[in-house]
Amino acid sequence: MEGPLTRAAKSSYPEGRIARRTLTVSKIPEDLRYTKDHEWARVEGRRATVGITDFAQSELTDVVYVELPKIGKVVRAGEVLGNVESVKAANEIFAPVSGKVVEVNKALEDSPEIVNQDAYGKGWMVVLEVADANDVRNLMDAPAYRKMIGE
Repeated sequence: MEGPLTRAAKSSYPEGRIARRTLTVSKIPEDLRYTKDHEWARVEGRRATVGITDFAQSELTDVVYVELPKIGKVVRAGEVLGNVESVKAANEIFAPVSGKVVEVNKALEDSPEIVNQDAYGKGWMVVLEVADANDVRNLMDAPAYRKMIGE
């Protein structure tokens, strides 16, 4: 996948010249669920693959470090799963659903920039074994997330 999608916006100046500026439009897949803290979850049966959204990675800019939990860690929805650091800021990653960590993306240890390159694909962070399927109902769908971030 490529980085954030862009579209050129034109505005006219009195002297007749056209200026261009680039507006960022985040990718927001319809098949995922989202948190107010900009995590996504791809729920398949009792497993949820989790990462940060394209919007989040574009706000952070260049991701330089990702700290992930140990396999076996049990978390409740909303608890800290790990951290992501960029040249700009450090942010916590929160669990979108309650569950047990059954997989972590080891590739991010050596190449954290994958999060910037492919937030919804190779940039996934953890897989949780979902403890309570009702947690998924508390997550936003794509239209609700799009509205929240103002797109």
